[in-house]
Amino acid sequence: MKSKKNKARFGKRLAVALIMLLLIGILPAGAFAGSAPTAKSQAATSAASGKNVVAYYPSWATYDRNFQVMDIDASKITYLNYAFANVVNGEVTVGDTYADTDKFFPGDCWDAGCKRGNFNQLTKLKQKYPNLKTIISVGGWTWSGGFSDAALTDASRTKFADSAVRFIRTWGFDGVDIDWEYPVSGGLQNGRPEDKQNFTLLIQKLREKLDAAGQQDGKHYLLTIAAGASPSYLQNTEMGKVASYLDYVNIMTYDFHGGWEQRSNHNAPLYADPADPFPDKSTFNVSAAVDGFIRAGVPASKIVLGLPFYGRGWTGCNSAGNGQYQTCTGTPQGTWESGIFDFSDLEANYINKNGYTRYWNDVAKVPYLFNPSNGTFISYDDAESIGYKTSYLKSKGLAGAMIWDLSSDRNKTLLTKVYNDLQ
Repeated sequence: MKSKKNKARFGKRLAVALIMLLLIGILPAGAFAGSAPTAKSQAATSAASGKNVVAYYPSWATYDRNFQVMDIDASKITYLNYAFANVVNGEVTVGDTYADTDKFFPGDCWDAGCKRGNFNQLTKLKQKYPNLKTIISVGGWTWSGGFSDAALTDASRTKFADSAVRFIRTWGFDGVDIDWEYPVSGGLQNGRPEDKQNFTLLIQKLREKLDAAGQQDGKHYLLTIAAGASPSYLQNTEMGKVASYLDYVNIMTYDFHGGWEQRSNHNAPLYADPADPFPDKSTFNVSAAVDGFIRAGVPASKIVLGLPFYGRGWTGCNSAGNGQYQTCTGTPQGTWESGIFDFSDLEANYINKNGYTRYWNDVAKVPYLFNPSNGTFISYDDAESIGYKTSYLKSKGLAGAMIWDLSSDRNKTLLTKVYNDLQ
């Protein structure tokens, strides 16, 4: 007993001494920290300190949309995902050279070696908002064709992961977001059956390389994915295994319906509506998608819920039911492309304006617009439906919300709603 008491006294004295050294500044605050935080500990830390707001900024917003990086209110964002980098010859490369690295903005210099473009604007944004983390999103619908080859062998996966590390070090990003649309099948180019296992191995290799770089650089590099919300995505991936290497899984809980169908429906219904004639309505909704990922082994604390800041429309729709769940003849001209409407455009020109009346589906918990004179039906999210979704994600213990995309909400109406609900 005497020996144990002496050890206990020594332990207490040592602890007091170490605390005193920390307080007077002789030892750095991180002197007894372990290695760079793992994906698991990083997610737990963020979840404990509040919900995340993950927002995508697309490179093309700098063109006709004229929504620039400097227009972003980063005080309301945790992680800013820049879309997209490309996959060329198995490596992560700059997607749009002009927008990303060459475009001249006020204050930029023309001399050789000067940094310009959106990437430099992101650096300036982080200087203004030191808590902001920027993540490069790789792939997307258009540029996912190179993933299957990149994930095929250990050598190709190593090549891809090494290029990702070089990319974020070169351009000052805090992590990588993989937006492979989609392993095995889907997207613009079908993959291979073995993508299911190779996707896991690719993410594992990325985690390994990012952690090694983080050890050298004294920081934790984030690794996330944008995941499809349909049951087929879960069938074609090993999400329980994949999630173990990730900080967060951003589920794209939108685009459940759109102009590729001949019947009007909702872009992002929170719950299934029994009145919906769509045969897969029980799985094509936000709640079912989240439950599917949790059943697949993804911890709720790593799931980030996707929120669309845009609407989808049909035209030539039957007027029965105020255009909801009706056969239609096509898609109307949207804000920038056919059938897709920015929320700020809907605010200014459509919601209870110009012949469009707002209605509410109290089962699916989403609004919609209908104009009987031209048969145009538009499904979208607004502050009311966003409120139901933020309440839902909090009740499920999810990590936060993901926004696609910032350029669609110029008045910051929806961003402010998300931030206020989750801060």
